[in-house]
Amino acid sequence: MGKRLKYGALLVPLILLLLNYECSSLNFEDGNSQRLLAQQKNIEANVPPKPPKDNTSHSPLPRITGTLPPSSPHIQETNTTANSTEAAQVPATQATNVGTASSENSRNWVYFVIIPVVGLLVGSLACMVLVSRKKGVATIRPWRTGLSGPLRHAFVTGVPKLNRVEIEAACEEFSNIVVAYPEYTVFKGTLSSGVEVSVASTTVTSANDWSKTSEMCFRNKIEMLMRINHKNFVNLLGYCEEEVPFTRIMVFEYPTNGSLFEHLHVEGNEPLHWHMRMRIIMGIAYYLQHIHELEPSIAHPVLNSSLIFLTEDFAAKVSEDRVWKEVIRKDKALGNENNDYSEEKAVDVKNNIYSFGMLLLEIITGRLPYSDEFSLLNLALECIKETGSITPLLDPALRSHKPQELDVIWEVIQECTRINPQERPKMSEINTKLREVLAISPEIASPRHSPLWWAELEILSA
Repeated sequence: MGKRLKYGALLVPLILLLLNYECSSLNFEDGNSQRLLAQQKNIEANVPPKPPKDNTSHSPLPRITGTLPPSSPHIQETNTTANSTEAAQVPATQATNVGTASSENSRNWVYFVIIPVVGLLVGSLACMVLVSRKKGVATIRPWRTGLSGPLRHAFVTGVPKLNRVEIEAACEEFSNIVVAYPEYTVFKGTLSSGVEVSVASTTVTSANDWSKTSEMCFRNKIEMLMRINHKNFVNLLGYCEEEVPFTRIMVFEYPTNGSLFEHLHVEGNEPLHWHMRMRIIMGIAYYLQHIHELEPSIAHPVLNSSLIFLTEDFAAKVSEDRVWKEVIRKDKALGNENNDYSEEKAVDVKNNIYSFGMLLLEIITGRLPYSDEFSLLNLALECIKETGSITPLLDPALRSHKPQELDVIWEVIQECTRINPQERPKMSEINTKLREVLAISPEIASPRHSPLWWAELEILSA
């Protein structure tokens, strides 16, 4: 649109300039005709009149030059004789013909020059508009991303509403259980394209056990998850709500490389080298900054290594385990809609900062942050006091590390775990400090081969 306006703005002055030039030419031709007529009259005025036929003697008339002074009205009257009028008819007709010919030549110039030029300019503008339209459409054609009609609508309006029958088929009749909790069950689903998804379904099986508050929380949760939409978050792909049989389901991405906890603490999993861990740290950091800067801001409820999953290229995907814990409560079946069913108080962003500092310490040491015997933070402080370095606590699985990066990581850990929450930095400040040394941008921290899950979500009902 901007280009079309620019071309139009250039074209209009050019057309006006050509038209103005034509009008000037016509005025010039008309002026020439008038001057020719005036000159012809002056010529006739200079011709002396014929003497009268009779022999009566008269005083000779003065010669008329055609430039009569205004004080000689008598001379002007004597100039208008019948003979001089007849003599002036032929030159006047010739002058009129000259003006008519000039006017016709001007019109011909308009026909053969101005009109083709204007037509050419208008045609060029039309071609530019069509080309710009084609280019604009080519960049947003939904089928270029593999989206079907219903998915195109869902892509614009939000996450799609899915069909239970097709979700059930993708999850092998809901037999492929990943984990079961009192409030909900997580299934693993596989689409016909081979893409794996995580399906979280409430354990409530009757609408009588589902209160109005639960329904409101369910919808608010969907809206909140839609707002996050970050590449380092296990994003919501769709949901299902049906009454017969009673169904409340959320469908999420499924990172295929296990959890960060498994790679740090469970034997048999692929060890993470230093750069992998730094990339995971930055992915988590960028995600936290994103949700903290939303309006209104969002704090992640629980941030630990068991809720951070890894993609095929070992990028971090932070998940949330309270999808249903905030929706379902045991006493909701009693019909008491006035109670506050929040199990915990709202998590503050400063609590996220502290959890992030402890997570950094866990990632570089490969040790659990808490145990019955000690706190990992206290152990690190003692190590610094005794040796002056955090290096003795590094994970033995690390074959190498970068001392300069390790120093910055330790500085961030100390800032994040300050006792006074108000003294803890913002995630934007933390990310600036880390990025200056680690040189890992949001693009590098994001999954490199993350497919467009919307395009692969073939279980959507037509």
